[in-house]
Amino acid sequence: MSDLLSDHTTLRLGGPAARLLTHTDPAAWPDLAHTVIDEPTAPFVLGGGSNTLADDTGYPGTVIRMATCGITARPLDGSAVDVTAQAGEPLSALVAFAVSENLSGIEYLAGIPGTVGAAPVQNTGAYGQQISDILTRLTVYDWTRRQVATFHPAGCSFGYRTSIFKAHPGRWTILQIVLRLTRSMCAAPVTYQHLAHALGIPLGARPPLAEAAQGVLADRCQRGLALPGDGPDARQAGSVFLNPPITTAQADVVRAAGGAVRHDDHGVLRASAGWLLQMVGHHPGSRLAPGVSCSTLRTLTLTAHDGATAASFNTVLRSLARDVFNATGIWLHPEPIRLTAA
Repeated sequence: MSDLLSDHTTLRLGGPAARLLTHTDPAAWPDLAHTVIDEPTAPFVLGGGSNTLADDTGYPGTVIRMATCGITARPLDGSAVDVTAQAGEPLSALVAFAVSENLSGIEYLAGIPGTVGAAPVQNTGAYGQQISDILTRLTVYDWTRRQVATFHPAGCSFGYRTSIFKAHPGRWTILQIVLRLTRSMCAAPVTYQHLAHALGIPLGARPPLAEAAQGVLADRCQRGLALPGDGPDARQAGSVFLNPPITTAQADVVRAAGGAVRHDDHGVLRASAGWLLQMVGHHPGSRLAPGVSCSTLRTLTLTAHDGATAASFNTVLRSLARDVFNATGIWLHPEPIRLTAA
């Protein structure tokens, strides 16, 4: 297996790791952790690599590629079902399992790349659902205390695309999660108008579970939110900026200029990062630097091509954020996680 990080990230950027380990057997974690416990640099745990920007110089320590798979379901009283998934399981596979078993709670996360273990780090969400809504517990490894521990949602500091795991990178590694889903033939009510339109149903309706997941997949593909297997937009890491928090005064200015403003799932007022980028002159297909462009369908997704480097990609991120701040006073914060020695 290649130790080049470019071979394990969807941007296909990044130099070599000093050591790259692949973790496939959940029972073998204690032995694996023991082999790196005394290294001076904390190991970096890599899932699908779909939200990672690895440095051109690589990583001087150990990278652990989380590849454990497995999903089990345990019925509880009534319609509740606890579903346990290993951290290396693709999130798309977990959504497909839930839909096939008529379990509602994550159907609107269909089409999101990455692994189950990465989802709580980012508090992954879409179309009104987020992973923290249905998490009941997580099994993690605490690198400071050198032991396995259990987290419950109240202790995870979940917020908009963040968590305690994102705030303290390297402290904990998620090994498995347990979700509480609901047995139902119907999806959760549709709360996004464009999705309701795509499904041909009124806002607030509850479409059949499989129809909802298929509609989300189609909508994500149409709007450039999916990760294509090939073509000009294949090398990407999804949205490169979080939708920024804004003040009421800033929201009035954005609305007056025709921009989108909405409250996130935690009640914080946010502007559309994609709209802000377009407002300062960028658009789908914009060439931003040698080898770095906006995707052909979406300004908020940057794509890498021949000639791209992690350094040039990061320079573009800083330049775009500066453009928006100079024009609006609103800061954009990058979403991809930097895999760097610094």
